[in-house]
Amino acid sequence: MAVTYPSVAEVLAMPELRQGDPLVVAGRDALDRPVRWVHSMELAADLAPLLRGGELVLTTGIALPAAALDLDGYVRELSDGGAAGLVVELGRRWTRELPAALADACERAGLPLVALRREVPFVAVTQAVGERLVNAQVVELRAAGQIHDVFTALSVAEAGPADILAEAARIAGHPVVLESFRHRVLGYDTGGAPADELLRDWEQRSRRVRLDSRTGYDRRAGWLVTVVGSRGDDWGRLVVLTPQPPPDRHVVLVERAAAALALHRLHARHRDGVERQAHHALLTALRDRGADEELLGRCARAGVPLTDRSLTGVAARPVVRRGRRAFVAADALTGLAAALAAALRDRDVPALVGTDPDDVLALLSLPPDVDAAAVLTAVAAELGAPGDVVLAAGETVHGPRDAGRSLAEAHHVAASVRPEPADGGAAPGPAVHRLADVHLRGLLHLLWDDDRLARFVTRELGPLLRHDAEHGTRLLDVLAALLDSGDKTAAAAALHVSRPVLYDRLARVERILGVDLADPETRTSLHTALLAHRLPVTDRG
Repeated sequence: MAVTYPSVAEVLAMPELRQGDPLVVAGRDALDRPVRWVHSMELAADLAPLLRGGELVLTTGIALPAAALDLDGYVRELSDGGAAGLVVELGRRWTRELPAALADACERAGLPLVALRREVPFVAVTQAVGERLVNAQVVELRAAGQIHDVFTALSVAEAGPADILAEAARIAGHPVVLESFRHRVLGYDTGGAPADELLRDWEQRSRRVRLDSRTGYDRRAGWLVTVVGSRGDDWGRLVVLTPQPPPDRHVVLVERAAAALALHRLHARHRDGVERQAHHALLTALRDRGADEELLGRCARAGVPLTDRSLTGVAARPVVRRGRRAFVAADALTGLAAALAAALRDRDVPALVGTDPDDVLALLSLPPDVDAAAVLTAVAAELGAPGDVVLAAGETVHGPRDAGRSLAEAHHVAASVRPEPADGGAAPGPAVHRLADVHLRGLLHLLWDDDRLARFVTRELGPLLRHDAEHGTRLLDVLAALLDSGDKTAAAAALHVSRPVLYDRLARVERILGVDLADPETRTSLHTALLAHRLPVTDRG
């Protein structure tokens, strides 16, 4: 493991050098350079082969040239060789102060120059720095071992992503965020920091951070990032938000946490139990190829008869809240599937219940005289809908050959809903969503994979999205406030700005997009594009 090297300033503060009464003569701005080693050297030429980079060079100056031009060449050679700094002991070559030519050359090269005004044994300095480097390496190795033990224990205990992220945030002392490759937040732990501030404009900020390797640090963003997943099956990125370059132990931390998350995801696919896996297979077959005699027999033997019954497809997905922690989709779906199956079992409702990458799917099988809506309303209340769960239902059908259509409709409705967490703001939506509740958003979701819709969104909103990304503005929010409210007064109130400020920002939107927002057709087109842009499509992995 690499060592976290002390800086030149830290080495000068060590007792072995402090007793030499060090005085920084030049290159003060570069005192944060890391020191890889301390090298005593009296040569004045052919220095480059002796340097590997990061050395703090100690010398009495007895072999240094006198001419200013030669001193400049000496400093240039030290700088080109990657020296961290030059320390000159007064008394043998120069008694009271270092020559101005040497100081000027070091200042030009950005090389720290230090005069020792009292004699120190160079061997003691070299030994002390060497011991510090070795001790630092031991500390890093111990920290890495502890991190390895922590995440191994979490994996053995089959801890969920929320626990893994919480432990990573605790050890790092910084917030951590798990995101998909589409830059959607899957989970996070703020470590006590405000979640809204942490996640503001996350997708926009994340798109700017691109790395050439699986793990790296972006200094501009202050993000330590690693890829999550196994090679060939990568599905996300884990981010530690640290404004200072991270120590090596944090690199180990983020990689071990990512490995634990990947392992959990792999295990989650296989631990649903025999019944859940069997139900998933039956639901997939019903949805993809329809009901035949063989499939009807398999469903009946699983305790869910489909003939002479009322059949209703159901899709459920958790509402991810903005708080100190957020559930990760795979973890939440497993628990939601168990809760939905238990709620239906308690009401003696035969049902197939399985998990998809996007949501929990179920097919309810009821006697024709039982009201499916009443059953679903009761189940929704038990699951916490609409605040904690989006619950959607397809059309109730009376033949097994239409069961697949009801399941597909339920999935489509659930994917089209834009849930509002129960935070005391807008009135909550219906407990059970149906096709009539999703309107235009439902149609747009059906067209989500159509390239023509993507091109439409880019054509309508692309210039504004690019402007916001390049200039750090939020003009898309201004446009959204106007289109969502349909009224400038309401839009100004929603944005907490005055009407003149709103008018100015809307004028900028019009100039950027080249449109007239007073035109009803233009507003309809932009609102449609905005709805498509904001579709809550779940990332698959």
